[in-house]
Amino acid sequence: QVQLVESGGGLVQAGGSLRLSCAASGRTFSSYAMGWFRQAPGREREFVAAISWSGGSTYYADSVQGRFTISRDNAKNTVYLQMNSLKPEDTAVYYCAARFPGTVVAGTAEDYDYWGQGTQVTVSS
Repeated sequence: QVQLVESGGGLVQAGGSLRLSCAASGRTFSSYAMGWFRQAPGREREFVAAISWSGGSTYYADSVQGRFTISRDNAKNTVYLQMNSLKPEDTAVYYCAARFPGTVVAGTAEDYDYWGQGTQVTVSS
C-alpha cells in the first residue's frame, strides 16, 4: 500500500515556474514507477510525465516536453515535477500516481495503482 500526498500547487503568471512535490508513505517507494497526470475542468485526465524506480528512465507528454522535468529522491520518498514556462493551458489539478513494477514507465492512467488527491495549478495570462 502506498499513500501519496501532493503539494506545491498555486497561482502563477504565464511564463512562471512551480515545483510540485509528491510525498509517499511506505518503505517500498523505490520499487514503484511514478507518474504525474493532470485534469482540467471538463476534460479527461491526461498524462504529463513519468519516471522509473531508479530515475534512469523518464517519459513526457509532447505538450510539456522541454518545459517540465520529473525527478525523484528515493531517500526522501518524494517525486517532483518542476514546471517552467507555464502557460494558461497548463491550468489543471495535478495528480501523482504510483505503479508497480517500477521498471516500467507508463503513460496511461489505467497502468497506475495508487493516486494522490491532487493539487491545483492555475496559470494566469
